[in-house]
Amino acid sequence: MKTLEYTAVVWKEEKDYVSKCPELGVASCGDTFEEAVNNLKESVELYIENARELNLMEDVEESLTTKEKFTASFELVG
Repeated sequence: MKTLEYTAVVWKEEKDYVSKCPELGVASCGDTFEEAVNNLKESVELYIENARELNLMEDVEESLTTKEKFTASFELVG
């Protein structure tokens, strides 16, 4: 079985933390940073379980097994 690695992007909103896995488009949230990441991990696990049942892993596997991942931040004025 391959090890799947995903990215967690987390940001603070007014009261909660929002977390998102950009490779899958899966999102979650929590009262703390740690809770948001843990909830995202659970959501991703459910997504992967469902993708396996539906034979859709080939569609997402490359983005979750590559070792080269980059993040960037940019601004738009408007």
